[in-house]
Amino acid sequence: MKYALTMFPTDDAIRPDDLARAAEERGFESLFFPEHTHIPCSRKTPYPAGGDLPREYYRTHDPFVALGLAAGVTKRIKLATGICLVIERDPIVLAKEVASLDYLSNGRAILGIGAGWNVEEMGNHGTEFKSRWQLLRERVEAMKAIWQNEQAEYHGKFVSFDPVFSFPKPVQKPHPPVLLGGHGPKALERVVRYCDGWMPISMRAGDIKAGIADLRRLAEKAGRDPRSISVSVFWAPADRQAIDGYEAIGVERAIFPLPPAPRDQVMPILDKYAKLIG
Repeated sequence: MKYALTMFPTDDAIRPDDLARAAEERGFESLFFPEHTHIPCSRKTPYPAGGDLPREYYRTHDPFVALGLAAGVTKRIKLATGICLVIERDPIVLAKEVASLDYLSNGRAILGIGAGWNVEEMGNHGTEFKSRWQLLRERVEAMKAIWQNEQAEYHGKFVSFDPVFSFPKPVQKPHPPVLLGGHGPKALERVVRYCDGWMPISMRAGDIKAGIADLRRLAEKAGRDPRSISVSVFWAPADRQAIDGYEAIGVERAIFPLPPAPRDQVMPILDKYAKLIG
């Protein structure tokens, strides 16, 4: 089992470099940062978890800037987005950001992705809610072309460009792992079609064991080796029995949440997790 952490990197929380250094010292395999480019003032779209939208959603650093800062003070820990809102980013620019992070960190980037839930937020980026999943797929496919080919081109409904040069290329071959956050049959089909891993949220995924079984069945049907698709549980519970249960059903990575809080509040929780995985 691999053990990871996630935290909203905000302007009033522990610094990303400080957190990454402490996480690496305690043996964590990876660090995941989510993102929101902005939060519309309208607040028409309800928060999926219910109630008011938490304060940290309004205050996140850009994840690639934060992960770049983390890369500079660490050697081993993987540097991940969890999740990157690909539907709000230009794929040529995003491909460059991911490749640069992977290159400068000596092959430690992980791209966790999702399609988002805030209709107004993505609308401000010119993205239609109903077509966001097709847009996400095309952007991922376009980025893979950029990462793998000296002269890359892509032609889809939403993304289209003639041959381009884009360097550096990622250190990881054929490219950094792409993990999809989502739940349900459609999410699993998307994972099999264009991703390297599935990343469900523990409290929303339902029966994860059944989901893994369905994922493996879909992979075999599509001609993919099920072992080539990783499973990471986001917001994993800090419970040894639960973690052992995840491992028994094929989960490869448990991602524990940290509050977006100052260092003196975060470190005791980090140490608690460290004892759990030790």
